[in-house]
Parts: sequence; structure tokens; C-alpha cells
Amino acid sequence: MRKFAIGNHALRILLGTVSLVLIAGAMFGPIYAIFVEEIGGSLFDASFAAGLFALTAAITTVIAGTYIDNIRENKQVLVFGYIITGIGFLGYTHISSVFGLFMVEMILGVGEAVSWPAFDALYSRHLDKHKEGSEWAAYEAMAYLVGFFGAMTGGLVVTFFTFGTLFSLMAVLCFMSAAYLLFLPRNVL
Repeated sequence: MRKFAIGNHALRILLGTVSLVLIAGAMFGPIYAIFVEEIGGSLFDASFAAGLFALTAAITTVIAGTYIDNIRENKQVLVFGYIITGIGFLGYTHISSVFGLFMVEMILGVGEAVSWPAFDALYSRHLDKHKEGSEWAAYEAMAYLVGFFGAMTGGLVVTFFTFGTLFSLMAVLCFMSAAYLLFLPRNVL
């Protein structure tokens, strides 16, 4: 049986940085509705906010993808997307109404829409010939694993601290990924 490992340095960097962003999102997912109730929202408000996020991301993704096709520095776009996402997570700390929730969800939709086409372009560019399946499988497996750890961690953080602590931690993880990529030598990605 062949050893399952990613030998490609660029892919390892992309997997490491995106894992921090994915774990940040996973930390909040299972307890999202509880937070919405705490700010005075209903289950419908939580659903509408999630829908608004998805709609914003869908519209913005088309624009971001077209832009990414026309530039060489996809890494900078990815950094920008992670920063927007981090700002969105920090925005949760200032929400006091459902309207504020809707605004933050739209910011997060833009952050994801900017990040994912840039990530996909970079990841695809660095795939090794004849290893595309296993290298994409490495991404998928990592995403599921950080989803598991994120869900567990988010519940623990809010149980022992506050939602504000959770949101700050989520933002820090995004900013750490952005900073690492920003200061990475240009020729690596």
C-alpha cells in the first residue's frame, strides 16, 4: 500500500493555512442558532441570515472568479479574502440586532467568495500530475477533520468562556493564515 502523504510543499502550505480558516468556521456552525436567539433573533432569522450569506457569496464568487482569471497574484487575493473573513468574524462581537447579523453575514459571504476561487486556483495549479485524486482527497479529509475539531472546540470555548471569545479566536485564526501567506516568499505559491 502506498503511503498517503502530501510531498508537495505548496499544497502543504495551502492545506495548513486553509485548515485554520475552516476550523474557525466550524467552531461556530453547531451553535449558530443559539447565538441568533441570544441577540433576539428567531430560527427563521438564523435561516434567513444563512441564506443571505449564501446569496452574497454566490453573486460575489462569479465576480471574484473572473477577476482571479485576469491576475497573476492569486495568493494576494486569498490573503484579502481571509482578512475579510476575519473582519466578518470580529463583526459578530458587535452584533446587537438581527440587522447587524445580516450585515455580518454579507461580509462573510464576500470573504468566502473572494477566498475560494483564489484557493481553488492556487491548489489546482500546484497539483502533481497523476496525483490529483489523492491530493484533492487530502484536502477533503483535512476539511472533515477540522470540521470535527472545530465543532468540538467551539462548544467548549462558549461553554467555558463567551461567544465574544469564540469570535475573537475565529478572527485570529483567519488573520494568522492571511499573515503567513502574505509574508511567504513569492516563488512558493
